[in-house]
Amino acid sequence: MTRVRLGVNIDHVATLREARKTTEPDPVTAAMMAEQGGADQITFHLREDRRHIQNRDARLISELAQTRVNMEMAATPEMQEIALALRPDSVCLVPERREEVTTEGGLDLVQAGDRVGAVVRALREGGIEVAAFLNPDHAQIKEAARLGFNAVEIHTGEYARAGRGEVDRPLRAIREAAAAITKHGMRAHAGHGLTYHNVHAIVGIGEIEELNIGHSILARAVFVGIEQATREMTALLRR
Repeated sequence: MTRVRLGVNIDHVATLREARKTTEPDPVTAAMMAEQGGADQITFHLREDRRHIQNRDARLISELAQTRVNMEMAATPEMQEIALALRPDSVCLVPERREEVTTEGGLDLVQAGDRVGAVVRALREGGIEVAAFLNPDHAQIKEAARLGFNAVEIHTGEYARAGRGEVDRPLRAIREAAAAITKHGMRAHAGHGLTYHNVHAIVGIGEIEELNIGHSILARAVFVGIEQATREMTALLRR
């Protein structure tokens, strides 16, 4: 039996801390507890506005994590410099809009193209694997391959938001995107809005190697703790 790799996103532990501008809860502690629960990697998003994860968090997680570290970031010179200093195992390039609550929608590589490509090259030359956070769109996937990405993380938000009886179309789009990603020589990842209740169908897509899940695990952790919440999710990722 195999298992899809689980990245636990600990951003919203920092969101709670920043609500009071205090020192707790500490996302670094949350990361260590997620590892104890079986997380395969720790994911965090260092946003330009520093609304949750701070530079200190990114540095300590990168230094202390015993598993993989996956840093989500915008394709900007500042973030490129920070990533090259921290040397996470992987970076996922995501869009950022100041007015959004959380990352909504994928990168538009067709529009941004060569500007993003320069960041991809710099990170890969620094020994960092690079993924693009994309909607399940074949033109975007083709552009990601042209720009030299190692992987694509498929935005699963439309599937996650779909009501009962409405999941077939977005699920089919994810399946087709995963097949296209691997056809273009990249690895297929997925994430956004995945929960204990809807993850099963995504796990069933054979091309998908990694899921990054945050909100649902941390919401469950309020009641059972981060270690147990992580264990419960990893149990659902077995094929």
